[in-house]
Amino acid sequence: MRVDKYLWCVRYYKTRNMVTEACKKNHITVNGQVSKASKEVFPSDKITFRKDQIVHIIIVLDVPLNRVGAKLVDIYRKDETPAESFEHLELLKLSKEHYRKTGTGRPTKKDRRDLEDYGTDTNTTEIE
Repeated sequence: MRVDKYLWCVRYYKTRNMVTEACKKNHITVNGQVSKASKEVFPSDKITFRKDQIVHIIIVLDVPLNRVGAKLVDIYRKDETPAESFEHLELLKLSKEHYRKTGTGRPTKKDRRDLEDYGTDTNTTEIE
């Protein structure tokens, strides 16, 4: 089975076109080699790809015939993605919420100026 169809079948990507685009950007490797969307995948292959700032590592256990339900995905793949990657993503989400709560609208002009001042005031010293 092709790598684009496999990643679509095991529900890592919503469409095959998204997988193809990731292959074109060299985000997907099979057994350590950058792969095209048409690369054949076999059981015991190791697929590594970057999605949503997480590097996913998958071992192919079996090849499905069609797209499978979410409950059946674990039959066809073994996920070896380190837990630290998911923790890092959670920290990124929390850091974004720290500055501005979701649902508060666009930043005001004052908010923008405060952000610009924050970036420039850290190491400035006045020379007399």
